[in-house]
Amino acid sequence: MKKVLFALLTLFLWTACQESLEDRCAREAKEYTAKHCPVQVAPDIIFDSMFFDKSSHLISYAYTVKGVLDDAAVIQRNAPREHLLMEVKNSPQLKLYKEAGYSFRYIYYSAQNRGTQLFSATFHQSDYQ
Repeated sequence: MKKVLFALLTLFLWTACQESLEDRCAREAKEYTAKHCPVQVAPDIIFDSMFFDKSSHLISYAYTVKGVLDDAAVIQRNAPREHLLMEVKNSPQLKLYKEAGYSFRYIYYSAQNRGTQLFSATFHQSDYQ
């Protein structure tokens, strides 16, 4: 009898400790931002933060651009939407979230004019499948 109770208690505790995908994503985004951001990812691009909206299942990445890239017209000429979509499609790190149908948003802000959004792209499941 004790063995059965112990097994049931262990099973209950194990299942109670499981983290939902939404909770995991929110936690990982917060931890990654706290541990690694801001970080320079290219000469004129700084990765500022990553955040997750549970209600819409949207993972957002915020960047700041400076120098030559700090111009909406320059960014548009480089066709970032197509490049970012290829990154989403080919990223093994996003596999679990893509399988769950999450969306991904990339936002680029101006370093010169703080708070000014230069470019934004959102990719839904229909875009990356």
